[in-house]
Amino acid sequence: MSESIIHLEGIHKSYYMGKQAIPVLKGITLDIFRNDYVALMGPSGSGKSTLMNILGCLDSPTMGKYILNGQDVSKMEDDDLATVRNKEIGFVFQQFNLLPRLTAAENVALPLVYAGVPKKQRIEMALEVLNRVGLADRSHHKPNELSGGQCQRVAIARALVNNPTLILADEPTGNLDSKTSVEIMAIFDKIQAGGNTVILVTHEEDIAQHAHRIVRLRDGLIETDRVNVRQPAPAMH
Repeated sequence: MSESIIHLEGIHKSYYMGKQAIPVLKGITLDIFRNDYVALMGPSGSGKSTLMNILGCLDSPTMGKYILNGQDVSKMEDDDLATVRNKEIGFVFQQFNLLPRLTAAENVALPLVYAGVPKKQRIEMALEVLNRVGLADRSHHKPNELSGGQCQRVAIARALVNNPTLILADEPTGNLDSKTSVEIMAIFDKIQAGGNTVILVTHEEDIAQHAHRIVRLRDGLIETDRVNVRQPAPAMH
């Protein structure tokens, strides 16, 4: 059995409107393993965004246990969560979330600033990951000088630069045309093949088909969790 990088046990999440609790997640138990490639799917209101926020340490569960890479993060305070996020998780968002005044290389290097890496080393590391996503020749360009697909590559490079345990991608092709989407998904495939653990949140079936495992949510619960049939199923021992 490969090593569990994420272990969720009985995760509940409720939001409050006045005194009324609105349950969004109603008891999620899930293991994600090192080098897994998982798509989280579900209709609007199924709880997938809330689950993504908990997985990404952007939010804490109301109840239940979340072990990330051996650490129980479910009861952590915000400051500790921020440290875990910066070290363990690389995020890729639909909106790219790049800073407009910074070059591609400077945007990629941002997580390293927070990690206290010296400037010369930051730029070297940023250029190295830009090269991995095929953008080495665009390192001095600002986001407004790049296409949507190139901006998303910069965002992916930024997610990779810290060498995180986990890459979390939220609708990473949501703002891109279909040809560019295919190119971006090819990068995620390569990242996973290189040893990273990748979790995608998507509502698009063709994007989910890149994953090796598809977890479908409905009404705050896991409806199905299946090995993706397009991939060879792992051999049973």
